[in-house]
Amino acid sequence: MPEQEAVYTHGHHDSVLRSHRWRTAENSAAYLLPELRPGLALLDVGCGPGTLTADLAARVAPGPVTAVDHAEDILSEARAVAEERGVTGVRFARADVHALEFDDDSFDVVHAHQVLQHLGDPVGALRETRRVCRPGGVVAARDADMSAMTWFPEVPGMDEWLALYLRVARANGGEPTAGRRLHAWARQAGFAGVTASASVWCFATPGEREWWSGLWAERTVASSYARTAVDGGHATTDELHRIAKAWRAWGSHPDAWFSVLHGEVRCRP
Repeated sequence: MPEQEAVYTHGHHDSVLRSHRWRTAENSAAYLLPELRPGLALLDVGCGPGTLTADLAARVAPGPVTAVDHAEDILSEARAVAEERGVTGVRFARADVHALEFDDDSFDVVHAHQVLQHLGDPVGALRETRRVCRPGGVVAARDADMSAMTWFPEVPGMDEWLALYLRVARANGGEPTAGRRLHAWARQAGFAGVTASASVWCFATPGEREWWSGLWAERTVASSYARTAVDGGHATTDELHRIAKAWRAWGSHPDAWFSVLHGEVRCRP
């Protein structure tokens, strides 16, 4: 598979989008918020359904925001979210992060959340974000580190889920341990200064456990990830259903706890 032709592992099944719609500036971009102020021009790369875009746009208003995604179909939902929230000044467009159709030095802030892990050439993508970021601006990226996810209790089948996910994501051309690699990738992309950090999502309340386990159980059997797993010979349908059952068993346990580690970088051109 050519470097830039990675396949988006998750796809846009509702089990995926439910997690994307949950993301806010506070739970997914807290490391970036001190950099934001009214009037800045912001580019949101891989905006998905737009909830995070709308939050960021509110913080830089009246500064212009451009939100891009490789999938045209998801942009209509992002537009609807912005309209519903009364967020103005946001332009949505389809784009390839490896070849952005913007002039050099176009934006004060370039943001990418859970994007680089799905790319065949994340360093090249970071170089492109550096090109469109103005001197004195910031490129911010945050990605999960799938191998560093941890949970309790150790329900049979959960380890099988993680091993399978890593195989499928890499077969699709991505790197599911992107979080730990962001600092190195940013340096390779030529940024003058890189500030690295980490943060977590934690799902521990009954409602959180039910939500997180339910969407992953459904994703395992019904999303494009499931089709890729079967079509690529990584798992059988029966194995996927067994893993989905493990997710639900974990989520129903009264002691259940799950943590997702994220790497973060703020990069200066």
